[in-house]
Amino acid sequence: MALALILLGASAGVAAAGGPGSGADCPPDRLECDITAQDPGTPADSKPSGSGTTSGGKRVCEVRGQTVPCSRRGMGNFNSADGCYWLLMDPQPDAATARLAAGVPGGWKPGDKGAFYNVTCPGNPVAGGMAYSATDPAATAVDPAQLAQQALDKMTLLGPDIASPAAAGKYIVGLPMWMWVHKSQTTYGPNTASASAGGVTVTATATVSKIVWKMGDGAAATCNGPGTTYKASYGRQESPTCGHTYTSTSASEAGGKYTVTATSTWTVDWQVNGGGETGQLTAIRQSQEQVAIGELQVVR
Repeated sequence: MALALILLGASAGVAAAGGPGSGADCPPDRLECDITAQDPGTPADSKPSGSGTTSGGKRVCEVRGQTVPCSRRGMGNFNSADGCYWLLMDPQPDAATARLAAGVPGGWKPGDKGAFYNVTCPGNPVAGGMAYSATDPAATAVDPAQLAQQALDKMTLLGPDIASPAAAGKYIVGLPMWMWVHKSQTTYGPNTASASAGGVTVTATATVSKIVWKMGDGAAATCNGPGTTYKASYGRQESPTCGHTYTSTSASEAGGKYTVTATSTWTVDWQVNGGGETGQLTAIRQSQEQVAIGELQVVR
């Protein structure tokens, strides 16, 4: 909720100390102060989008690209809509002072709904001061983390598009197997979507950060990229990025094949457009392939 605010001389000043454990006292109108701890925020609700799971990540409040606490002792809670902290005045101002506040209705009188707040805007002191709000800004403020989840829900994020190993491939015990995936917007990223509410827009971008391969024989490999495409000229050398060598055939497995499972971790970075809060979500997606592993037959 964005409000036009005015500076009311000394009444605009709010003693601003860092949040609990911050180890620093910050003037309320300054950004350049040392903060040794941050509010980690609360995880977003887990909501699967397609096949897989989604988990919440850290919530970070920012002003002009600089990280600030999401809540400050003596300053109140950060409002991403205007980049300011809102603190309920206690006691509330007398009628004469109240009528000087920013946003107060022309016909306001003591006893009307609403309340008065000290508003502090780091890096922009002329934007702060005493302000009126008909509703609690903390209760009505848009939660960017929820918008980030909505943006994520708009995306189609799928499991890895496995190129190798292939179901029709021929693989031999003792020979290096190269694993790699096809890259697309829906199977590897980047994939971007936005969501808006109450004048706040959040843009989220999802990219696969790693793929964990479970090879069906009890072995697993973690690959931090899509893998390297095999070429005949490479011969029998091992993959430089993502590979596995089987030591036993799949003859005893169901259907005579190993079940290879590739699980991708999507890292979803989000940010309030125009600056403000940032954060991160994680989504998990999975694909499988059935692979036959045989032995090299020597004919004499």
